[in-house]
Amino acid sequence: MIDHTGVVVSDLARARRFYDAIAAALGLQTADNGPEAFLFGKSAVEPIPYLWIGTTRPSYWVEGSRAGLNQMHVALQARDKAMVDAFHRAALENGGTDNGPPGPRQGAGAYYGAFVLDPDGNNIEACARGKATK
Repeated sequence: MIDHTGVVVSDLARARRFYDAIAAALGLQTADNGPEAFLFGKSAVEPIPYLWIGTTRPSYWVEGSRAGLNQMHVALQARDKAMVDAFHRAALENGGTDNGPPGPRQGAGAYYGAFVLDPDGNNIEACARGKATK
């Protein structure tokens, strides 16, 4: 289980529009985390796990890392196929690029997912598993 992870972006306002849209589609939230970052997660009541999104290079990254250079893959849980579809639409309408349309994935059992690249090229996925794919 993920506690937290993060991505560096080149334009915080553009990233915020994108992540606000997919948060709404997935029943999640974003929250300010200072002037150069925000958090993406469940809620203030249930803050972990979260995705940190900001314009500063975290101190623990290797030298030379920057937005788009160390591409990240993050898979976000969806309740059902409709939520995966809504995520994909919201992402494309808010600066995302299709990286695999909604649908079942071969070799993954009962798995329905969609992949988009965020405005900085990070691979963001939403997926439903098991009975949620029926």
